[in-house]
Amino acid sequence: MNLSYLLLIPLIPLAVFLLLGIFNTQIKPAVSGYIGVLGLATSTALSYYAAFQYFFVSGKVDGVYQTFVEKVVWMNFTETSSLKYLHIDMGILIDPISVMMLIVVSTISLMVHIYSRGYMKGDDGYTKFFAYLSLFSFSMLGLVLATNLFQIYMFWELVGVSSFLLIGFYYTKPSAVAAAKKAFIVTRFADLGFLIGILIIGYYAGTFDFQTLNAVNPEGEALLLNWASTTFMGMSVFTWALILIFMGGAGKSAMFPLHIWLPDAMEGPTPVSALIHAATMVVAGVYLVARLFPMYYFVEEGFVLNIVAYVGAFSSLFAAVIAITQTDIKRVLAFSTMSQIGYMMLALGVSSYKGEEGVGYMASMFHLFTHAMFKALLFLGAGSVIHAVHSNYLKDMGGLRKYMPITNITFLIAALAIAGVPPFAGFWSKDEILVAAFEKNEFLYFIGLFVAGLTAFYMFRLYFGIFWGKETEYTHTPHEAPISMTFPLLFLAFMSIIAGFIPFSEFITADKVGFEGHLNYTMAALAVGTGLFGIILAWIFYKKENDLAEKFAHSFGMFYKWTYNKFYFDEIYIFVTKKIVFNLVAAPIAYFDKKYVDGTMEGIGNKTVWISRKIKGVQSGKLQDYAFSFVGGVVIIALVFIYLWTN
Repeated sequence: MNLSYLLLIPLIPLAVFLLLGIFNTQIKPAVSGYIGVLGLATSTALSYYAAFQYFFVSGKVDGVYQTFVEKVVWMNFTETSSLKYLHIDMGILIDPISVMMLIVVSTISLMVHIYSRGYMKGDDGYTKFFAYLSLFSFSMLGLVLATNLFQIYMFWELVGVSSFLLIGFYYTKPSAVAAAKKAFIVTRFADLGFLIGILIIGYYAGTFDFQTLNAVNPEGEALLLNWASTTFMGMSVFTWALILIFMGGAGKSAMFPLHIWLPDAMEGPTPVSALIHAATMVVAGVYLVARLFPMYYFVEEGFVLNIVAYVGAFSSLFAAVIAITQTDIKRVLAFSTMSQIGYMMLALGVSSYKGEEGVGYMASMFHLFTHAMFKALLFLGAGSVIHAVHSNYLKDMGGLRKYMPITNITFLIAALAIAGVPPFAGFWSKDEILVAAFEKNEFLYFIGLFVAGLTAFYMFRLYFGIFWGKETEYTHTPHEAPISMTFPLLFLAFMSIIAGFIPFSEFITADKVGFEGHLNYTMAALAVGTGLFGIILAWIFYKKENDLAEKFAHSFGMFYKWTYNKFYFDEIYIFVTKKIVFNLVAAPIAYFDKKYVDGTMEGIGNKTVWISRKIKGVQSGKLQDYAFSFVGGVVIIALVFIYLWTN
């Protein structure tokens, strides 16, 4: 398979970023929008062509999807003749999940670019915004094509920089600046774990290469198991490395307890939320675990996968409970994103490697794909609503179905999809996740089922609150968004309907051997019933104006308050940071540094100055002083000589 043209997929957005960034003030805003859209449209077309070539022309050999790599050595760490030739390559890796991610990233990015032409119209930073979008698209596309751990880490950090720039785009707002810093700092702590994990694997395995790390023999055994017998605290060094790498993925994907940055990131423009915090960047952690799945599965019999599963399940439940009480529509969607990514992690954690037993892996990637479509649609729909009423809060909305019919219908489709109502896309992928969980761990299955009901409830609470509910008296008449904003809504609504019918199990599996998927009618009926129950509850509470929701909230008392305040995790982090880290750790260290380290250096300097002042007279430059010193020295030497001679 010819891979040379695939280089253009990430390089075109990079070229657009450089063009718009360098000539920011010279290019007219309207032109910059068209340049951004044209660049992403080209990358998207190439991504779809690559997917067609891979899945239907040349990717499958003897029933197995192949991995194609083109790379060059970028940096050597050891001699080429050594037993472990450690080096970093730069290149392109094509396999089922990287091709699938190309489709997801390019499609969502293109829709966001088109949408932003209308949403950001008139903004002073219009051209800069499209430059940042293109930088993010380049970073994310480079990440999914990476051939090794260090290459993916470099693009991982570029994605973080892009996120920082886009979250803090409204840099005159203190809240936006604080949110950007918060996202950057929290993910830096997570990425430190990721980096340490990479270095451990490089040291003990002697390679960063994905193909080598994931190598499995024909008997289905990982070849890497013979590489390192070193243990630390009773576990293999590979186990520790994988835990640390998952820490990096958990930070980027806003898993508990590294989730606190995601709700605040909604301070960025709504198209940013759709692109970064719904469909692409936040699923990078899921993609990372999937990319190294053979290692996660085979090292210590999947011990780390159990951690992945339980962290995913708890994050999913935790976020869903919080989403029920939030009143900012973007923050509801942010916690919904965290919950759905938890679903994906749960699916990976309960998956096996071979054949249909690997349904969890397939279901995770399937849900990643479908979720990208309907969650981006939800965010862009929310953006249209915010654009119309100039508020993020449910109290300022209601009855908008009369004014915004297209947004109403498309938002409803997305809500039905995420609620798991057939035949919409979310039903098919969520059903596969629940089946995988039930076969491996019934406790996690029931958590997933309960979360499905919560998801349907809070999503239709949102839908009814925006488009039905009370008839709000608006200061100006809301109106439907322009075609540049409604076209992406219609396209993503179409994808949210048909994406579930893709026979995903024939294309994306852990062992790259497709299998025929089938619907588990019992599980599906239970999941759909749970979802419908959640929708009916939301209908009763929110379709028409009443005080049922307020009475229900009061009945929960303190628990409702804790949930509304996100269980005070922000306050906990601030307390730990300021009261413990700053006051009890940083302050004593700073005192020691200033008092003793700086004091010692300053003392040495001060003594040197004092001594130099005392002896500087020796070099006064006056002839009589030198003559006096000379004569005095001769007299002293003579006296010493006479004393020694006489004695």
